[in-house]
Amino acid sequence: MKYCAIDTRYDNIEYRKCGESGLKLPAVSLGLWHNFGDNADFNNMCNMCFTAFDNGITHFDLANNYGPDAGSAEKNFGKILNKHMKKYRDEMVISTKAGYYMWAGPYGDFGSRKYLMASLDQSLKRMNVDYVDIFYHHRMDPDTPLYETMWALADIVKSGKALYVGLSNYDGDTMLKATEILNELHCPFVINQNRYSILDRGIEKNGILGSAVSAKKGVIIFSPLAQGLLSNRYLYGIPNDSRVKTDGRFLNEKFISAETMDKVRKLNIVAQNRGQSLAQMALAWVYNHQGVTSVLIGASKPEQIIENLSMTKNTNFTKEELDEIDSIVL
Repeated sequence: MKYCAIDTRYDNIEYRKCGESGLKLPAVSLGLWHNFGDNADFNNMCNMCFTAFDNGITHFDLANNYGPDAGSAEKNFGKILNKHMKKYRDEMVISTKAGYYMWAGPYGDFGSRKYLMASLDQSLKRMNVDYVDIFYHHRMDPDTPLYETMWALADIVKSGKALYVGLSNYDGDTMLKATEILNELHCPFVINQNRYSILDRGIEKNGILGSAVSAKKGVIIFSPLAQGLLSNRYLYGIPNDSRVKTDGRFLNEKFISAETMDKVRKLNIVAQNRGQSLAQMALAWVYNHQGVTSVLIGASKPEQIIENLSMTKNTNFTKEELDEIDSIVL
């Protein structure tokens, strides 16, 4: 197949700055956490990337451990990029991360300088690119001094292997401490990546949203659909071809309680009254929050990307709608 992006790809999507930086991300970004491993269909992966880019999704988010197997999402994305989309590289934001287990021994996990630098070199080779636009530390490390991890990120930017850095799964207090160090090192730290959804309010408690706003950093949200619970996928039972049945690592059947599903069905009624699908409303609810730069979606087929992008048509909520959503969930 020969891919040529459509001319109107930037016409119908909003781009927000990452905090006070000059880097802008689309309202919706494509995450390659699922469905880009070696167990997935390569042509479908290509079509999802093409559909995303044709609709203004310029940001493709990866990590060293995305698969399965670990590293395979980067490898497959690299094939797509180099075979079909290389001429658009300067129109794309590619991000990857390191912080979770990747290889045996003391140097393949967490946040040491050795691990981060080695892991990024491996990621660049897998994707066959010279640099990434954003390189994240993927999780806080209780055993490595924060300064060491931040120093490594700063030197990675100085080496030209990343243009910006980000932090993922950090709490607000630790992020602010990291910001001080990165400012001292003149490192372009621009964004935080955290999990958030109508059903998962963890970052409201750990302070990351407010801290990001005060530090003038962006926030990009993963799992805004709570691994698919906030969609029509599970409204009336668990389909046999769903992730719960076929995988179960990230969404387990035991977590889909009758109480949770009662909340989801009530939320679906709110969405219908807004003229949206449940997924569209859930994405819009996240995007509506102050400080949020972009929401990350996963997809198993191109049609899901198109549906989720439609959330941008209505991202405003009345106070009554927000109160009703909270009364259902909290």
